[in-house]
Amino acid sequence: MVLEDGASFTGWTFAGGEAGEVSGEVVFTTSMVGYQETLTDPSYRGQILLFTYPLIGNYGIIPGDEESPKVQAAAVLVREYTPHYSNWASELSLAALLEENGVLGVEGIDTRALTRHLRDKGAMRGVISTVERDVNVLREKANAHPKMVGLDLASSITELSEPVLLPAFGEERGRVIALDYGVKGSIYKELRSRGASVLAMPGSTPASEVLAQEPDGVFLSNGPGDPAALNEAVTNLRGVLGERPVFGICLGHQILGLALGCETYKMPFGHHGANHPVRNFSTGRIEITSQNHGFAVREESLPAGVEMTHRNLYDGTVEGLASPSLHAWSVQYHPESSPGPRDSGYLFDEFVEEISEKKARA
Repeated sequence: MVLEDGASFTGWTFAGGEAGEVSGEVVFTTSMVGYQETLTDPSYRGQILLFTYPLIGNYGIIPGDEESPKVQAAAVLVREYTPHYSNWASELSLAALLEENGVLGVEGIDTRALTRHLRDKGAMRGVISTVERDVNVLREKANAHPKMVGLDLASSITELSEPVLLPAFGEERGRVIALDYGVKGSIYKELRSRGASVLAMPGSTPASEVLAQEPDGVFLSNGPGDPAALNEAVTNLRGVLGERPVFGICLGHQILGLALGCETYKMPFGHHGANHPVRNFSTGRIEITSQNHGFAVREESLPAGVEMTHRNLYDGTVEGLASPSLHAWSVQYHPESSPGPRDSGYLFDEFVEEISEKKARA
């Protein structure tokens, strides 16, 4: 494997090892568990994913734990793959899952050295090849891969061709339009378990069509790519703000920020892991959060009337926004992933409570 700056690393394939090459932005995640959920998270679409935890694959693949129907990462890098998995609920090995999805898995990589390199130099494009050994040739290929800045991945990732209704678990307390930019399935489970019926619609849906459904609230999902490239999504959202309560997560947080007049920027190596401390300004509590993003909202760009509600205690970046006058708020992290384990579940409670009260007043 060769990075765009010429740094090279070697290993051997444990899945998808047929002759070929794969390229993408190389990022690392510090999560110790949850490799199945991570690899199927649409926010990792097209990225080469490096696990810092050295042993991956030991509990296999558990049906129902996936976040989307397929592996979204372009390739997987690990220090040591465990082929003999052990878990009462698992039915498949990680290698088998990658093979089914045609995704390359590589072990034996010096993941510690690669992670430190990315920490020092920033996330960068890379190429993995099973056929070419010339570092200079592979470096040229890495530099030819599209940069993440300016890349619209969200518009092409959703598999929705028409709205899909997901009824509430139990009694319905409100109806939510969910704009899908590459959503994780567990987010919908959290909303539905609290009594919200979810009508999932493509992220490109115009505001007029969203409002025509007469929802009690609007949810903005996570997803991959550069939020600044999603001009249509930002414009559509501006037509919804003020009309219905809005709650966003991850990419949805960034799109809300842009719609409110904020700026976004590419982070050096992003936040990818399940151990990020975040301070909630309204309560003073510190939440342990799961994160997966390479872009952030620029704090200095927050306009009047937009508040920062949460801050990352690692690097001080914006982790939450709110516009009280428009009944819109968002967080950069993933409250459905539960690393705390339930530190951030209140965010879904607050959103469903808000739309439930709105429905009661109607």
